[in-house]
Amino acid sequence: MKAYVVVIALLLVIFGSIGAYLYQRFSAFASMDFTPPPVTIAASTALLETWDETLNAVGSIQAVRGVELTSETSGEITEILFDSGERVTANQLLLVLNDEVEQASRRSQKATLELAQILFQRDRTLIDKGSIPQTQYDRSRADLERARAQLAETEARLANKRIEAPFAGTIGIRKVDAGDYVSPGTVIATLQDHSELEIDFTVPARYAPSLRAGLGVKVRVDAYPERVFSAVVTAVDSRVDPNTRNVLLRARLREAAGLLPGMFAVLEVDLGVQQQVVTIPETAMTYALQGNTVFVVEPTEDGQLTATAKVVRAGKVRAGRIAVLEGLDAGDRVVSVGQNKLYRGVRVIVDENVRL
Repeated sequence: MKAYVVVIALLLVIFGSIGAYLYQRFSAFASMDFTPPPVTIAASTALLETWDETLNAVGSIQAVRGVELTSETSGEITEILFDSGERVTANQLLLVLNDEVEQASRRSQKATLELAQILFQRDRTLIDKGSIPQTQYDRSRADLERARAQLAETEARLANKRIEAPFAGTIGIRKVDAGDYVSPGTVIATLQDHSELEIDFTVPARYAPSLRAGLGVKVRVDAYPERVFSAVVTAVDSRVDPNTRNVLLRARLREAAGLLPGMFAVLEVDLGVQQQVVTIPETAMTYALQGNTVFVVEPTEDGQLTATAKVVRAGKVRAGRIAVLEGLDAGDRVVSVGQNKLYRGVRVIVDENVRL
């Protein structure tokens, strides 16, 4: 009996010790703080700024005076008087077609005209004397006018055999050679006047009330990525394209040095209207399928800081800042670096030295 009492006492001591140890361990475990450490981020303040209202568009540069030189008649090229890439003057002779037939007709018709003039002068003298009937005088006068018309027609055909520059400019790559036979419409070369360039472009019809001649345009091309060219709207089309619902505009470049017709251009049209917008750094915006999100830094009840996600409506981007049209107020602090580490209920520490 005494042995049982000893065994029971030992068991009580052992299990009591184990229980006390486990209680101590669980008490220490329960008192531990499992809250995740705060995330270090960089924050910026949403600003209220005044921006000029602009439109973005694209277009192709073209010459105010630019044509494809073609022949109005058919014939064999007998003489080419220009080189590819050459600068030519207005009315400069560029190309001559075979005109032997027309030259022969011209000589014949000149002789016919001279005879018609002699006969008319004789009949005019005789009609004054009453020596010939009126019908003969009328016939000689008609023959004279017919001879003049036939010679003028031949002169016109001869002019078509000689192709001249319609204006001064730079001629392009020659596409024909001496001896080639050309038909009406055959392209001989292009002629472009690089001194005056313009751009045709379209914008959505909803902006039609703000469109007018005189609006300023900034033009950028890939050939000069660091350079901004200036242009001015010269005309707005009188109708909206029913297929695209866009309005066509034309802008004249103030400075054309270095630009070539056909270059692709990106345009920014200043509508001449200013508006106040809330802006944040572009890095503060997170783009997702659910919507554009911004993390706003807010204080908690215990005096710490937390970041809360807000869905906003984004506007245009300018100089590294993006306009927020809805969902944010001026003065709000937003997370500009470190959004990928944030989650709901996270505590944050703002460190302005954090960089991407």
